[in-house]
Amino acid sequence: MARYTGANCKLCRREGVKLFLKGERCYLDKCAVDRRGYAPGQHGQRPSRKPSEYSFQLREKQKAKRQYGILENQFRGYYRKAARGKGVTGEVLLQMLEARLDNIIFRLGFAPSRKCARQLVRHGHVTVGNKRVNIPSFQVSPGEVVQIKEKSRQLPLVHDALKRMSEGRQVSWLSVDKVNLSGTLLEHPSREDIPTAVEEHLIVELYSK
Repeated sequence: MARYTGANCKLCRREGVKLFLKGERCYLDKCAVDRRGYAPGQHGQRPSRKPSEYSFQLREKQKAKRQYGILENQFRGYYRKAARGKGVTGEVLLQMLEARLDNIIFRLGFAPSRKCARQLVRHGHVTVGNKRVNIPSFQVSPGEVVQIKEKSRQLPLVHDALKRMSEGRQVSWLSVDKVNLSGTLLEHPSREDIPTAVEEHLIVELYSK
């Protein structure tokens, strides 16, 4: 499966906001956005032209893709499914992204970032409904229990992530059992309950052209 292998901090600097792609580092003074709050590259510090409508739409799409760690073809596929589904397309799109297994692991606090959560899933450390699942994009349904495998519960990465879990990572639509390292998706969240700083209506406008 294709994935981005470049520098994560450059993505945050390009979007001009913290996307929290590197876990704990994003909360420290080492964060590249705090130290160099301009776009990467030799032209990063030049004054930019007035952004066009298309530019705003593109930046919101790129921001969403990069936060969830998804490349263009897969993201477009999510949009198409959301457009065919019931409800507001932008909200349905975010609900599908939030229901990804790697994102659920991140939201539960079992990994410091979605990238680390994806590694936990790919390496077979996660079960859904007592069955091992190693597909990060697996869609978790309401009522399903996501759990760190018993043999993997001593992983330092998981326990360190739980200790450092910020209040902003806790969401009302997930229940967490820190003792058994498990969690349950209670329901698909409404837009107000999704802590993702993105204007999804601009993404819909971009793909609707």
